[in-house]
Amino acid sequence: MPQIIPIRDLKNTSEISAMCHMKNEPIFITKNGYGDMVVMSMETYEKSLFITDVEKKLAQAEEAISKGEIRDAKEALSDLRKQYEV
Repeated sequence: MPQIIPIRDLKNTSEISAMCHMKNEPIFITKNGYGDMVVMSMETYEKSLFITDVEKKLAQAEEAISKGEIRDAKEALSDLRKQYEV
């Protein structure tokens, strides 16, 4: 369940930091009852970026497959070996 706190609670920076690291998920900050900001640990942020990058690359690969932009694996490996003289 997402953690939601009012902006006035940002005074307790040590407590907010501990919550971010314990929960490993974003904390949503409200202002006047409406969503305003999101705070998260660096680890959670980096994990989120990594997952987004993987999903983007998978979508690109699926699009390439649907367009027929594929190669035989043996042929591709053979070309790489020639290119890098392996």
